[in-house]
Amino acid sequence: MRIMGIDPGIAIVGFGVIDKQGSRLVPVQYGCIQTEAHTDSALRLKTVYDSMVQLIDKYKPDAVAIEKLFFNRNVTTAMTVSQARGVLILAAVQKGLEIGEYTPLQVKQAVVGYGKAEKKQVQEMVKLFLHLSAVPKPDDVADALAIAICHAHSAVLLQKINEVRKP
Repeated sequence: MRIMGIDPGIAIVGFGVIDKQGSRLVPVQYGCIQTEAHTDSALRLKTVYDSMVQLIDKYKPDAVAIEKLFFNRNVTTAMTVSQARGVLILAAVQKGLEIGEYTPLQVKQAVVGYGKAEKKQVQEMVKLFLHLSAVPKPDDVADALAIAICHAHSAVLLQKINEVRKP
């Protein structure tokens, strides 16, 4: 199974593509989509959408996992990130992909085993899980890979639950 993890944003969208091969997680590609500050927000959203479509076409994931937003004190930032998240989900849905949505707490729980883990702990676990030589930068990229890992672990759990439920 190929999973694309997405850390949504308007300035930087982190993405990470991993393959789940049995119990192994193998990094395929990771990086970020960046938009120019002081550019019209509609153009930034179009850049995010178009770039996401290109990434999906190039890496052909079976599923997309994206971070759910939590309440942000800065309403303007929360609104623009929500809009970016919307166009990212739209791109995936238009390609017929399964969508997994995870809160930061769920991601930390799946990757570190502790829902209140520090960002550095999550980054180190991403590095370990994927056998990387360094923590991916910027942080949005490491976060996207953590979201993909969370989805991979959730898929394993769902498969086990379904196997138990079979008569």
